[in-house]
Amino acid sequence: MKLWLARHATPLVDAGICYGRRDVAADAAATAECAQVLAQLLPAGIRVSHSPLGRCAQLAQALSERRPDLACTSDPRLQEMDFGAWEGRAWQDIGPAELQAWTDGFAHHTVGGTGESTMQVMARVASAFDELQGPGDALWITHAGVIRAAELIARGQRQITSANQWPINAPAYGQWCTLELA
Repeated sequence: MKLWLARHATPLVDAGICYGRRDVAADAAATAECAQVLAQLLPAGIRVSHSPLGRCAQLAQALSERRPDLACTSDPRLQEMDFGAWEGRAWQDIGPAELQAWTDGFAHHTVGGTGESTMQVMARVASAFDELQGPGDALWITHAGVIRAAELIARGQRQITSANQWPINAPAYGQWCTLELA
């Protein structure tokens, strides 16, 4: 089976802002463009799940308008990491000590004091990943953090101990990648 991982289109938020779990909309034109291309590429009968955050729900809606044969299901496990008190702040305004504490304790540090740890994100993404059974491909419309976690899990890595294990790259806004799963 193939797991398609599509990232939402460009969010309508100022550059340099930590927005993680904040429910911000995505650029409508970019969302429509992404949906149009995906609608042409996706196989019939693909199972579609999406983050309930607006920017992903927008893409799921735009895709279903172009491909009414695809049923889209919201899955809260596909939400971006919760950055707690950092949400809505400029990255440059988050103190170096706060960022260093996250880097030093990357696996279990609660980001922004009230958010999630990387291992909490990994656990919820692994839960969704483990349900990818049955014939046919699946599409997740989601966020960069979830895509990175899914890539690790697909390689058999369910634990992370340091920041240098976390993938740096993710698809750009409105782009996707695929994982071949056994």
